Amino acid sequence: MQAGLAGYSDMAMRVVARRRGCPYAVTEALLDQVLLRGGRGLEKGAILCEQDHPVAGQLMGSEPEELARAAKLLIESGFDVIDLNFACPVKKVMGRCRGGYLLSDPDTAVAIMRRVREAVPGLLSIKLRRALNETAEAAEWFEVVFEEACRLEFAAIAVHGRTVEQKYTGFAKWPFLKGLAARMRGMTGNRPTLFGSGDVYCADDAMRMLQETDVDGVWIARGAIGNPWIFSEFAALLRGDPLPAPPTIFEQRAALLEHFGLARDIYGEELASRQMRKIAIKYSKLHPAGPTVWREFIEVKNQRDWDAVLDRHYSNDGPGVRVGSVPDAEDVCK
Repeated sequence: MQAGLAGYSDMAMRVVARRRGCPYAVTEALLDQVLLRGGRGLEKGAILCEQDHPVAGQLMGSEPEELARAAKLLIESGFDVIDLNFACPVKKVMGRCRGGYLLSDPDTAVAIMRRVREAVPGLLSIKLRRALNETAEAAEWFEVVFEEACRLEFAAIAVHGRTVEQKYTGFAKWPFLKGLAARMRGMTGNRPTLFGSGDVYCADDAMRMLQETDVDGVWIARGAIGNPWIFSEFAALLRGDPLPAPPTIFEQRAALLEHFGLARDIYGEELASRQMRKIAIKYSKLHPAGPTVWREFIEVKNQRDWDAVLDRHYSNDGPGVRVGSVPDAEDVCK
């Protein structure tokens, strides 16, 4: 599945991925208060289209009643699932008692989950990290939240293998995910689907996570930015087929044109140009002249600039470059 990614996983990114094999996706975290007040979060972040299903609307907040009201609003707006974000490690989010902060306040976390369940009898899911930090107390707090999600019959639980305090440094602990998967397989009756998250940069990583941890599915986050083909590649490996060849230059061009066009429809040309710069530099990693293309995409200011880069570097077809597994610190084009 395509994970929720702040500043990336809008309808444009989701639709481009769906056209290349992504079966399920989550929005970036939408603030309950913004949605309830009809702000830009509802206007832009919650946009859907017919191709964008099934989809989860990911919510972030700190007040049970407001989150419940926002959840009902998203369901009424056409979302198939409500996903609660108890994982975001960003400082300003934590400072407002949202996201990963809730793994330090299990009483409030449980109150939110129960109130949202009362408001939404349908499908719920939740995104967690394995704990706030490495302390025994934090591990206990995780258990309280995790067990409540099971008790409330959440449809899915996605767990990132890093702690909240780690943010995106170091490595995700896949053995932790393996332990959770083993516990869940021993449950009687209905149990949530378990998604694993962390250090999945390519289809080989996704397959390795599935095999090494025994999770039910893989939550693909940064590995999907600029590489929507990761889903069809993973699907091929699941079927037992060889890994497909990387997307050709023309296949990359088609995706870039689609992505920019969808973004322009959502944001307008000027804002879409700024939005697409950070995504295009990820696409450039698939191009044989990646560093050069990366530098030129950085300078894009409008559609004319965008088209000029495509004309210079994507007008002649040829093989693309395989994106491999890379540590966090190297997840940039050099």
